[in-house]
Parts: sequence; structure tokens; C-alpha cells
Amino acid sequence: MPHALTVDEFAVADPVDAWTQAGFSVDADTVCRVGGVRIRLVGRDRGTGIVGWSLRGLPERSAGDLDGVPTERSTAAAATPAAHANGVTAIDHVVMLSPDLSRTVDALAVVDVHPRRERDTELGGRAVRQIFFRLGEVILEVIGSPGTAGDGPSTLWGITYVVGDIDATAALFGDHTTPVKDAVQPGRRITTLRHQDFGMSVRTAMISAPILGA
Repeated sequence: MPHALTVDEFAVADPVDAWTQAGFSVDADTVCRVGGVRIRLVGRDRGTGIVGWSLRGLPERSAGDLDGVPTERSTAAAATPAAHANGVTAIDHVVMLSPDLSRTVDALAVVDVHPRRERDTELGGRAVRQIFFRLGEVILEVIGSPGTAGDGPSTLWGITYVVGDIDATAALFGDHTTPVKDAVQPGRRITTLRHQDFGMSVRTAMISAPILGA
């Protein structure tokens, strides 16, 4: 019987000081613990952005690649959450960009991960579809153009974090964030970090906690 997939770790090609300047706590082993998830900062030698992830419950035959995303199997226990000066408490969702939504959905189905819901919207003035999956405490949001079947790998593009007090987080960052606005999720509010101001290569947003019952 297949096991539910959960995220153990993201590998991010950023230096440690970029993240500490943005108010994240980073351990001596270059791991940033957010909720039960590890973010391992592997430095610029690996490129930029999210360069891979490790998942629990992954069938052995599926290790190495998941629709183009470098993927490792993990049996590690969940991380112990760390406190962060920027108010981050958990990862809300990670965004995956797909050149071929049908192909990506099929690849996830092979490892027994199936869509929870879909939403059509716009990104940069073009029509896109968002397809949402659940990987333990992390939501995987796959974005692509409906009806398009492009080549190339899917990529992990950005992370949105839950914060305890969205206004306090925005005040801490000042001009390094966009104005706080209502999120798509009912009752929640969101701000986008100008991540490059800190030398971070991962697109980053902060969102208020979910409203119970919403």
C-alpha cells in the first residue's frame, strides 16, 4: 500500500547570509527549519533557486526525478520547528511551474499524489491554471497554461510562508515587501518579499494563518 508523500527538505542554491538577513534562523549545518520542513542552503555552486527536494513515502523506483525536478527519497523524521525573527512559522505552499500540466499531473499520479482542486487565473497577463496537491503540511501548487504541452522540466519556483502577524512582518521588512493585500484564500492577507534585496534567489511571499472553518 503506498505511503502518503510528505516534504522533508528543499535544496536551495543560496548563501546562508542572504537568508539570515531576511530574518530566517539557519543552523550550523546550513539548514533552515520551517515548521517540520528543512530548507538546505547549498550555495551558488548549485545554481540558483530551488534545485531539488527530498520526499518521504516516495517509491524507490521514482527517486532521482519527478517530472524534471531532482528528487531524493527520505526517511528522516520531521524537523523541529525553529523560531524566526521575520515571524515565519510554517510553509503554506510551494509553487511548481509546469510546461505541460497533463504530464505533471500524470507524473504525480504515479507516486499516488492527486489533485485536490483547480483554479483558472492569470499570471503576467496570460491565462494559467493552478492545480493544488497536498504533501503533508505543504501544499503543492502547480501552475501552467491549460492546453499547452511544452517540453522541458517542471521547476520549483517559489515558496509562501505562514506568519503569525502579517502586519508585523511587513513592518519589519519595510520597503522590502509589497503592500499587504487580501489573499485569494478567504480571510487571509499576503505580502510579497523583494527577495533579491537580500540576495535570495527564491521567490518568497508571506501569508497570514488560515482561518479555521474558512
